[in-house]
Amino acid sequence: MSTLIHLPVFGLVLTLSAYLLSLWLYQRTGRPGLLSPVLVTVVIVAGVLQLTGLPYAEYLEQVTVLTLLLGPATVALALPLLRNGRALASSAPAVLATLVVGGALSVALTVAVLTGFGVGDNLLRAALPRSVTSPVGLSIAELLGASVPLAVVLTLISGVLGAVVGPALLTLVRVRDERARGFAVGLTSHGIGTSRVLAESTVSGGWSSAAMVMNALVMTIVLPIVAGFVAG
Repeated sequence: MSTLIHLPVFGLVLTLSAYLLSLWLYQRTGRPGLLSPVLVTVVIVAGVLQLTGLPYAEYLEQVTVLTLLLGPATVALALPLLRNGRALASSAPAVLATLVVGGALSVALTVAVLTGFGVGDNLLRAALPRSVTSPVGLSIAELLGASVPLAVVLTLISGVLGAVVGPALLTLVRVRDERARGFAVGLTSHGIGTSRVLAESTVSGGWSSAAMVMNALVMTIVLPIVAGFVAG
């Protein structure tokens, strides 16, 4: 076993296998937010690393190819905007207002709650990109000098909570428009939330994807400025 875990392909095989298993489980159980493939994969991989004693730094080297794919994944985020461009343009005032208000509230609540609990600057910096899709959020975390692993965990928590609570909350307050539901979830819960509303309808999924991308673009500019004020 000691020799096996140090093979260059061990981390890659482990991650892909865990994801495929998680995806199968997610689909077989009706796509519940708590069983998001990304979240379950992280739990499985973390458990294996803990049990085998494989250093995290060595694991990262083994999955370098996946890390490199974050670049193309970021570029691919432009596709939802292209596909929904006309619909977004026709609702531009509402889209822009929601983007501004939703983004401002997300950042303000994050700063207010964590500051109120007296957390350190390192945790605050890692929490700021929590509502930004992972490929962009990780880049922002690095730019802010935050702990990337911690930023990943907080992003996953944000996404899972949004996927689980978001649709139910929107139904509770009688938001039935598929565009509004999708945009709200995508704005706050990025890819994990998007996969959840996509199960409801392709319209909600498309608007959620667009919101996720637009929020990422805005936060790339806004968060470094905010971090400069609140985290020194």
